[in-house]
Amino acid sequence: MLAVNPPTPYRAAAVNALHTPVSQPLPNDAVVRGACPHDCPDTCALLTTVADGVAVQVRGNPAHPATDGVLCTKVSRYTERTYHPERVLTPLKRVGAKGAGQFEPVSWDEALDDIANRLKAIARRDPQAILPYSYAGTMGLVQGESIAARFFNRLGASQLDRTICSSAGATALAYTYGASVGMRIEAFADSQLIIIWGSNAIGSNLHFWRYAQAAKRKGAKLVCIDPRRTETAERCHTHLAILPGTDAALAFGLMHELITNDWLDHAYIAAHTEGWPALKARALQWPVERAAATCGIDAEEIKRLAYDYAHTKPAAIRLNYGMQRARGGGNAVRAVACLPALVGAWRHTSGGFLLSSSGFFPKQRAALERPDLRPQSDHGAVPRVINMSTIGADLNRPASPSFGPAIEALVVYNSNPVAVAPDSPQVVSGFGRDDLFTVVLEHFQTDTADYADYVLPATTQLEHWDIHASYGHTDVLLNRPTIAPRGQAKTNTEIFRALAARMGFTEPCFSDTDETLCQQAFASDAVDWNRLLTDGFAPLAVPQAPFANGQFPTPSGKCLFENSALLAIGQDPVPDYIPNWEPVDPAARYPLAMISPPARQFLNSTFVNVKSLRDIEQTPVVELSPVDAEARGIRDGDTVDVFNDRGHYVCVARVGGRARPGVVNGLGIWWRKLGLRGTNVNEVTSQALTDMGRAPTFYDCAVEVQRLD
Repeated sequence: MLAVNPPTPYRAAAVNALHTPVSQPLPNDAVVRGACPHDCPDTCALLTTVADGVAVQVRGNPAHPATDGVLCTKVSRYTERTYHPERVLTPLKRVGAKGAGQFEPVSWDEALDDIANRLKAIARRDPQAILPYSYAGTMGLVQGESIAARFFNRLGASQLDRTICSSAGATALAYTYGASVGMRIEAFADSQLIIIWGSNAIGSNLHFWRYAQAAKRKGAKLVCIDPRRTETAERCHTHLAILPGTDAALAFGLMHELITNDWLDHAYIAAHTEGWPALKARALQWPVERAAATCGIDAEEIKRLAYDYAHTKPAAIRLNYGMQRARGGGNAVRAVACLPALVGAWRHTSGGFLLSSSGFFPKQRAALERPDLRPQSDHGAVPRVINMSTIGADLNRPASPSFGPAIEALVVYNSNPVAVAPDSPQVVSGFGRDDLFTVVLEHFQTDTADYADYVLPATTQLEHWDIHASYGHTDVLLNRPTIAPRGQAKTNTEIFRALAARMGFTEPCFSDTDETLCQQAFASDAVDWNRLLTDGFAPLAVPQAPFANGQFPTPSGKCLFENSALLAIGQDPVPDYIPNWEPVDPAARYPLAMISPPARQFLNSTFVNVKSLRDIEQTPVVELSPVDAEARGIRDGDTVDVFNDRGHYVCVARVGGRARPGVVNGLGIWWRKLGLRGTNVNEVTSQALTDMGRAPTFYDCAVEVQRLD
């Protein structure tokens, strides 16, 4: 077997030494170019200052236009996270009960030998009883799904359907535009009307907000559509506080006004769209009075926005993923994505729509992940697919002909499912199974790590190679290691290479170095590798006004108002309004709609254990309107119970203008063990899925709130 020794120290790459071979030892003191790894549209370019082998400062790279030298508060404190005193720096083996978080240090050899032997034994019975669980703890293509994907493909393990964040919206755009494509982010600086739809850009898309502010200074009008009065909504000219999950109704109300007033670009519709008669018929079913009643707003608000959208040029929509986290989220994205074509907004460089730019990137996923390694039967079957959004139910599901074998082993990396997956009671029950073998690759002893049989110390972004796309701009970024891995930490790739060797996998692809993987990640004719080495980033060749003349990445090159391919998944070919699974109903047992947007200083569950950031957030909170608080005898600062049939979440009430009547905002995502009573907001969220994309419905959740004495 391959012996895995402590990593050999190496030095960081200096900015002025980027043309030396990548394997050559590099200077001790340097400024190193890198990339932010976190799940944010901005994908910032970083400069890390190293002194005597220690990273002392992380800042934004001013040479990268989208970053412009600016970082969010979270990432500007990345050294605090890297050198955190609670960082896991040696392999750990569980010695207490699952969930108790009791471990003892072991050697890498002992841990990897035992893990490989356990996986081999399960694989001999059925490799589909083994499941990887990962997501966007790093957005890097190398430390994400490269060697790890090759390992699980070669093993024949169950595949993970990675749906937890964006798959409803991405699926919707695929059926409408052909891919996740849209405006260039820098073009918003010259828009005259910007509709920020379902996004607290100040907290979750800071660099877009800087472009929006530039446009505002030039006279642009900013409109925010969001159930919550966010920091962004406060700084816009207009805020439409719609009810959760009613975005499609609002879009149809806007379309109705555009049609009945003939505020349409008939030439663009005729030349560059398909299915206009069907969409028109659907929209005419939504007079503004119906749309306003559904959305819980005034009809005049819809009329004013429709007039401004039709008469202000260029007009741009910045959508984000919050609005697709309800039952009808996919259809809602489709409806909103149709709007720019109706008024010809795409004709202008600074007009159109952006949810995600990820579809512009020529990622070579097959080369990185090697799906050809999967075992196939005579009829070509591949291992089953498990949805990460229903992991709670699936971990508790017995073997059956329809499901396949029970899940016996779980390998978690780049994720913290016990904290972030919906319906926490079910997730905790599944992870607590004594017969489930769980391995977690981590930086810290998270909620999920507490349930592991082994915790393996992984490197942070400052300690490894990686390469990044973006879903907010159109530049590829290269990340160089800045410091030697701390303690005995290893890269995800190194860990899976070592496991592959112990499993007897001899394919040459398991020997690819991380630098080689970086070069395999993108089509070589689309990304300038030399420029990546020199600058740390390389732009894609994306037109300034990508759809001014149509040319959408659909088979016809047109925006698809109607797409018959949706019939195959049981969907209406034309966008529709689909009510929430758990709609607002004042007479119901659980009368309040709850959304769970991120707390400003956290990113999913990342950064929750960084004390300086947690001190800013202070405590887990739920925001209530004064009307809803008074009806329940709740005052600001009271400890309250947010509950439904799924569970109880204890937190502190914040009463004020952030929440609209009928809606409460449970800010997330706190680690459960850092909450008030060992739970977080996902104690009450549901495993129900969206209309398309098989995504979770975090913002489609009915609750009640009561004061605790």
